[in-house]
Amino acid sequence: MGKPTLLVLAAGMASRYGSLKQVDSFGPHGETIIDYSIYDAIHAGFGKVVFIIRQEFESIMREKFDAKFKGLIEVDYAFQDFDLTKFGVDRVIERTKPWGTAHAVLSAKDLINEPFCVINADDFYGTDSFVKMANFLNNEVSDTHMSLMGFEVGNTMSDYGYVSRGVCEVSADGNMDSVTERTNIYYKEDVSGAKKIVYEENGVETELAADTRVSMNFWGFTPKVFEIALAMFPKFVEENAENLKAEFFIPSVPDYMVKNRLADFKVIPTSSKWFGVTYSEDKPIVKESISKLIAAGAYPEKLF
Repeated sequence: MGKPTLLVLAAGMASRYGSLKQVDSFGPHGETIIDYSIYDAIHAGFGKVVFIIRQEFESIMREKFDAKFKGLIEVDYAFQDFDLTKFGVDRVIERTKPWGTAHAVLSAKDLINEPFCVINADDFYGTDSFVKMANFLNNEVSDTHMSLMGFEVGNTMSDYGYVSRGVCEVSADGNMDSVTERTNIYYKEDVSGAKKIVYEENGVETELAADTRVSMNFWGFTPKVFEIALAMFPKFVEENAENLKAEFFIPSVPDYMVKNRLADFKVIPTSSKWFGVTYSEDKPIVKESISKLIAAGAYPEKLF
C-alpha cells in the first residue's frame, strides 16, 4: 500500500467571508491555512495532495502552491463543476453553485487509488489530527473500516455567526452510529447570560452539549467511498432537481454506509481546538492562534 493522499476541498466561493479565503494569508510570511495543513500532512507521511477547485481558480492555485510544494509532495487538481454526465446523470440543471461536499469528493474519483483523507481548505486542524489520521490510513483502514476525526463542538465554534457541523452519535465501542449535517449551529445566551450551543431546524432550537463529537470534514476513506457515493448521487439529483439550494453533503455517504452495514467508521477523538475562517471577523483570531503556535515551537516561523 502506498502513502495516503490528502484531498483538500477548496472549491467554495466563501460567500460569508467576502473573498477567496483559500489563498488568503494568515502566517507571518503569507502562509495560507492550507500551507499549515500540508506541512502537517507531509510530516505525517502523506504522499500526494489533490485540490478540489473550480476551474476558474486553477491559475491562482497553481501560482500559489505548485512551486512551493515541488519536491516535497505530489500535487494534482480536480475540478468541481456543473457537468452531471460524468456521474451518470443525463440532464442539465441550472444552479448558481455545485452540489456540495460529497459531489466535490466525487470529482476526484479518477485521481485517487489509495486510502485518502478529506479536509476543508479553510480549516486549521493541527498536527495531532494529521498524525492520528495517517496512522489510521497506514495501519487500520479497509473497505469496511473507515474513520473520521471527532472534534468537540465547543472547540469548533465561531463568535461571529452560525456554523455547519456533522453531528455524530458515537457507540460505546467508539464507532459512529450516525452523523447528521446541521447547518445552523450558533451560540445563544440563556437568561443568566451564559452562552450555550444550539442548532436550529425547522424553526426549532435544540441544545448541544459542548463535548458533542462533530465532524469537521476530516474523513479517512478508501476509494470504495467513490463507488458508494456514485450510486447515491443520481438519486439525490433526481429528488432535488427543483431545489437549487440542495447539497449532497459528505456525512450522508458514511451515514448510509453505516446504516446499511457496508462499513463502520471509527471516531478518532481529539481535544484539539479547531479554528477556521467562516467570517472575515475570524481572521485576526486565526492569525493570533497561529502566532501562538509558532511561539510555542509547534511550527517554524517560515514553513517552506
